[in-house]
Amino acid sequence: MADHDDTPYIVIERRSGGFGSLVLGAMLGAAAGLLLAPRSGRDTRDELRAGALRIRDRAEDAVRGVTESVQDTIGGVRGEVEDRVDAARDAFEAGRRAARETRREMETRVQEVRAGVRGGINAARHSPETEPGRPRAADSSSVVPPAAGSESEFDA
Repeated sequence: MADHDDTPYIVIERRSGGFGSLVLGAMLGAAAGLLLAPRSGRDTRDELRAGALRIRDRAEDAVRGVTESVQDTIGGVRGEVEDRVDAARDAFEAGRRAARETRREMETRVQEVRAGVRGGINAARHSPETEPGRPRAADSSSVVPPAAGSESEFDA
């Protein structure tokens, strides 16, 4: 078999064309136009000036278009962010109002329960059954256990 290490090879590097390639091509084209132009020097300079102005105008238009596009995008994003911030503020305020309302309701209920408990305590204190010296209705001394083997009304 033949040795393939001595075989020449070509390396191709690919680069994407960019603005630098555009400028280089424009300069080479202008130089070729100057060398091959059948016009006078003044006409050639006027033509080059007009071409440069056209290129500048196109570049300015492109920059203006990109600037407007970016500003429109920023404006849209700004509007969306402001809308979301407003929605978050509204939700926060709604939560705050609901918390205040719930707190008021809970405080009202606590006051009602306290009043009920106080009323119950006062009623128990001033009840005739709890007066000193009077036997209680459910006093353990008055309860008689049922006899063994007898049925009570609670066993049935």
